[in-house]
Amino acid sequence: MADKKAQANAEQYQQQAEQAAKQQAADEQAHAEAEQTVSDEGQPETQKQTAAAADSELDRIAELELALSKAEAKANEQKESVLRTQAEMENVRRRASQDVEKAHKFALEKFANELLTSVDNLERAMQAAEGSETVDKTFLEGIELTYKSLTTTLEKFGVKAVGQEGEVFNPDQHQAMSMQESPEHDNNTIIAVMQKGYMLNERLLRPAMVMV
Repeated sequence: MADKKAQANAEQYQQQAEQAAKQQAADEQAHAEAEQTVSDEGQPETQKQTAAAADSELDRIAELELALSKAEAKANEQKESVLRTQAEMENVRRRASQDVEKAHKFALEKFANELLTSVDNLERAMQAAEGSETVDKTFLEGIELTYKSLTTTLEKFGVKAVGQEGEVFNPDQHQAMSMQESPEHDNNTIIAVMQKGYMLNERLLRPAMVMV
């Protein structure tokens, strides 16, 4: 009798344990389903937040790219301004250097022009003395020495005579006073010099008066 009672109690305990296990399994499944539901409901909000953050980041990148573009444009503008300023300064320096060089070369231009009159007078005096038998040779030698000394001094300072008989006529240096046919000379050749021309450091002081 006692054994049957104990067996009944054991079976009752076993049934209660099985029911408790089933209830716990059901509770766990319900809890899992509830969590899944909450997760599914929160997912769209999370996606919205992620999309909003991405849009904000893209806007920030666009702002930075625009600022960089403006900075590069400003830098290029300033660079061009500096280059223009440097070019202008170089032009001013070059012009100033050329002006100084010209001033050094041609400072004697007016003075040399005045001396050319004396050179012409000495040449005429020598030509006249050479054709006269009454002129003292010592006097003629003095004129020749004065003439040579004066022309040497002029050459020392860059004044050189142009226009020699037999040269090819150059309109930049010679002024044709007349033209004459000559079997002894080629065409466009100087056959006589009436007055010498002179140049100062490659600048024409006066053209030579010639016959071609």
